[in-house]
Amino acid sequence: MRRSVVCALLAAGAACEPAVRRPSASQTPGTPADSTAVHVSPAPPPLTPPPPAATRVATIAGFLAPESVLHDTAQDIYFVSNINGSPTAKDDNGFISRVRPDGAVENLKFIEGGHNGVTLHAPKGLALLGDTLWVADIDVVRAFDARTGAPRDSVSLATLGAVFLNDIAIAQTGALYITDSGIKFDDVGNVLHPGPDRVFRIGPDRKVTVAVRGDTLGRPNGIALDPVGKRFVIVEFGGRSVLAWKPEDKAPTVIAKGPGGFDGVVVVGGKILVSSWSDSTVSSYETGQEVKLVTSIPSPADIGYDAKRNRVLIPVLTANRVEIWQLP
Repeated sequence: MRRSVVCALLAAGAACEPAVRRPSASQTPGTPADSTAVHVSPAPPPLTPPPPAATRVATIAGFLAPESVLHDTAQDIYFVSNINGSPTAKDDNGFISRVRPDGAVENLKFIEGGHNGVTLHAPKGLALLGDTLWVADIDVVRAFDARTGAPRDSVSLATLGAVFLNDIAIAQTGALYITDSGIKFDDVGNVLHPGPDRVFRIGPDRKVTVAVRGDTLGRPNGIALDPVGKRFVIVEFGGRSVLAWKPEDKAPTVIAKGPGGFDGVVVVGGKILVSSWSDSTVSSYETGQEVKLVTSIPSPADIGYDAKRNRVLIPVLTANRVEIWQLP
């Protein structure tokens, strides 16, 4: 019996001595040991320490259904979109907050529906092009001055039948790509899927087209530009796939599988960070393998990334808070 097993059996606090056989009275030093002598095996090599974990550095409360967080690197400020009610209600009470990297809320309602000429119902995904902040708002994409909050532009996708605009990514050409998850909610909050699943394109000339559509998009939610791979990464809320897609592709390709219920996605170097409602995590996907970075985060929505500080920014939609996590 190995010494480790013997130690485990001595559970009542008995000391565990090395299992060394003592010579009998008839066996003098130098006498060969009998056939039942204990052979001591070499000690096993030390275990490899686990990789460093992400650590939470701030929890910011006081939001109202925060859906997306975006780091404006030019101003070094975080924008937070707040749905404030039903995600499909055109109630003009949505707002966008400005938050400093130290966690202080600089202006809770920096851009507010129904004030200062702003229309904003249920803002979700955010994207920056220069000093213009673009916002997905049910079936309209709206633009605001990132420094003053003043309205700049709006592009309606209603005539193309937009159902649930969710997230925005901006191509290097300046074109906007917006996911439409194709979902609605009934009177008691059940999620319906009238579809279709699409990604829209708004060109620099404001021309709107359907870039890609089909069930293979799996109720597309988050979308991010991968400049290294020269592609977009799209994650499925209604499926389990992480997808890659290029504008010249007729359909996306699967590059990883995970728990599903995906919401936000950011591309950091060669890694893809994705939030999942299904298992309450933010995970990294590299060469198709999932590595959990943050766990026990209920309803993690459209995550952001602070490259200056190597932090992931997590809106916790149903808990009305934003958490900031330092990555290793």
